[in-house]
Amino acid sequence: MSLLGIFDIAGSALTAQSVRLNTVASNLANAGTVAGSEREAYRARVPLFQALLDPFRPQGPAQGVRVAGVLQSPDPVPRRYWPDHPLADADGYVYLANVNPVEAMADMIAASRAYQNNVEVLKTSRQLLLQTLRLGQ
Repeated sequence: MSLLGIFDIAGSALTAQSVRLNTVASNLANAGTVAGSEREAYRARVPLFQALLDPFRPQGPAQGVRVAGVLQSPDPVPRRYWPDHPLADADGYVYLANVNPVEAMADMIAASRAYQNNVEVLKTSRQLLLQTLRLGQ
């Protein structure tokens, strides 16, 4: 792998972690929402990452990462008996978002650290490239 390939890999990782951070922010923003039916309830979003492989060397090392999509969590939507709520259904239940704020915060911290690590990779790679170029002077 060339030194310039590191920039592509770290850049794709920055993009992926940015999507992850935005997804977590959306989940946290909707964590306390209430809906009148299970179908209308907010479901946590989860980004799906995929390794970018060289089409000529599929068994070789990954060339980066991409976001293959953003999926909804398959976890069940919790319901709560709250007959006084204006969105309560005929049986008196409201449906809550299936977001676990503690898990979302842990995911946000992990995504933030991964983003910071990739920024450091870019900075270090740039410094090494500049020092390599100075050797020829």
